[in-house]
Amino acid sequence: MAQALRPNTAGSLFATDGKPHPLQDTLLAVTLVLGVTAFITSFFHSLHLLSSWTGLVGILTGAYGQWISETTRERFGLILGLGAAGVGFFIGMANGGLFGGVW
Repeated sequence: MAQALRPNTAGSLFATDGKPHPLQDTLLAVTLVLGVTAFITSFFHSLHLLSSWTGLVGILTGAYGQWISETTRERFGLILGLGAAGVGFFIGMANGGLFGGVW
């Protein structure tokens, strides 16, 4: 009868295990912020340094976050951030790269 007291979250996209995950949540937030920053700045040709560096750091933090993530909610947000960071990174690389086209 114990199952009657717990909500059924098995089918939910944002299912959680009910425990706090401060490191995973921090990596999720950082990856999303870096991904959105890289994606938005990639629309401007003169901001290729910002978009390529934030995209690269977003990819690295998102990859580490995926490695240590424990819930579907964390993985879902990390994939969104990784996708945005990847797009921003590659467009930034196409517009001048990490070092401004010096190398």
